[in-house]
Amino acid sequence: MSSSGTSAAPVDSAAEAADRPVEAAPVEVPESFTVTLIVRRYDPEVDDEPRWVDYDVQMYQTERILDALHRIKWEQDPSLAFRRSCAHGVCGSDAMRINGKNRLACKALVKDFDISKPIYVEAIKGLPLEKDLIVDMEPFFDSFREIQPFLQASGKPEKERHQTIAQRERFDDTTKCILCAACTTSCPVFWTDGQYFGPAAIVNAHRFIFDSRDEASQVRLDILNDREGVWRCRTTFNCTDACPRGIQVTKAIAEVKQAMLTGVKL
Repeated sequence: MSSSGTSAAPVDSAAEAADRPVEAAPVEVPESFTVTLIVRRYDPEVDDEPRWVDYDVQMYQTERILDALHRIKWEQDPSLAFRRSCAHGVCGSDAMRINGKNRLACKALVKDFDISKPIYVEAIKGLPLEKDLIVDMEPFFDSFREIQPFLQASGKPEKERHQTIAQRERFDDTTKCILCAACTTSCPVFWTDGQYFGPAAIVNAHRFIFDSRDEASQVRLDILNDREGVWRCRTTFNCTDACPRGIQVTKAIAEVKQAMLTGVKL
């Protein structure tokens, strides 16, 4: 007796299913858009004064200002000069002013700006301009070296110098500094004075002043208790806003001031 109805479709074995090619999902091609960068250029061999130059660049949503500068240098104008190294916000070499604020170019996403308007890019302020987006960092590092940014302790320990969690946390925030100079060159006092130690030097002094293993806290406090030291700070918070590592710079400066008045509290 024959069965009625539709016969069942054959079922593939596991091996046959595994051998069947998998259809790849269609890849969405990201849309590009045009961004206008206006870069402050300066070549000491040909320019008497800096000048602004416009560049139109094709960009994608995930790209950063550093990518735009690379595209300009590689595809439009190889004479453009700027510093960069790791491109991941660690080395600190690509600090610059973007739309009037100090940023790391490698961390500034293009899509976070209003791309209907030009994006202005220039060198950080307060340090001697060498070429285009490059400044002379030596005055910055001179101040850094002057505060003795290294552990100073008498004798060699017989074993590891232990710290409690609380002792380590006391200066944890200021260990994050990458010496990009974004904080120091955002400071109006540094712009106008030129001799002020600046936020970055004070932050790095803080890192050792409040380290329980260090024995030169008073030496650093004496160095910074100067007319060009911590008392020049006007608490504008520009430095804190500019820091790409999120360091509470103004707070650290205030703690160094307090230590001068009441002593170091670890």
